[in-house]
Amino acid sequence: MTVTAILVVIAGIVAGYVVWRTKNRVQIEFDIHINKEAIYLSTYAEPPQFAIWLESPADGRREPVFVTYRGGRGDWEGKADVPVAIPCWTTVFSDNLQAENDAVSGATPKEEYFRVRIEVHPGSEWICRIEMNLAGDYNEFYPQFNRITHEEDEFSCGQPALLYRADIKADEGNSYNLRLDAMSLWKEGKNVLLPPDSTITSAQYVFDEINVRIVKPKPVIINLKNVEQQDVLK
Repeated sequence: MTVTAILVVIAGIVAGYVVWRTKNRVQIEFDIHINKEAIYLSTYAEPPQFAIWLESPADGRREPVFVTYRGGRGDWEGKADVPVAIPCWTTVFSDNLQAENDAVSGATPKEEYFRVRIEVHPGSEWICRIEMNLAGDYNEFYPQFNRITHEEDEFSCGQPALLYRADIKADEGNSYNLRLDAMSLWKEGKNVLLPPDSTITSAQYVFDEINVRIVKPKPVIINLKNVEQQDVLK
């Protein structure tokens, strides 16, 4: 065989292996569009803090997908802790080791589009949740300083964190839109979930599009000598 023919055969083998590795595998893909105009209108004009996780309706198991750096690492620029920012996440994953939070935390997205994926078992069912808070997003119901009660928004959270939800089945090709499910507040040392009401104004437009799709993993050329078994959520 000529060198060219040998290279073609090798390329075919590699391509076949790459395709084989994506067979019977699916990922949940989260696509979020962040409304920059809503961010600029807030007091601090900083990107929102948010977290993404999955819950199994079968056994209540919870799996973290992503959390912005401050929420995951507890780095609040001089403040010891800010549980009011994303209080549901703080409550759900309060017992997690720091190393586990580090594994899913990332820089707060500064661009308009954000995407993250997690691999799951095909056909598995999940509750997808996203919690989001935009600091300094004040309104008449959640002011920086309440002239009636004389209370100040100590952590500058503004409107409460919003909790989004979608119930999904991980069959390739399925797509879902997350719906606003609750207001997530921190009261007297614990997380309280309330139905969203008319006190939520600009906060509901920070994420102006949230889509979830079930997709195949993208084929990736890998070093065949260093193939490791990947964790798949079942």
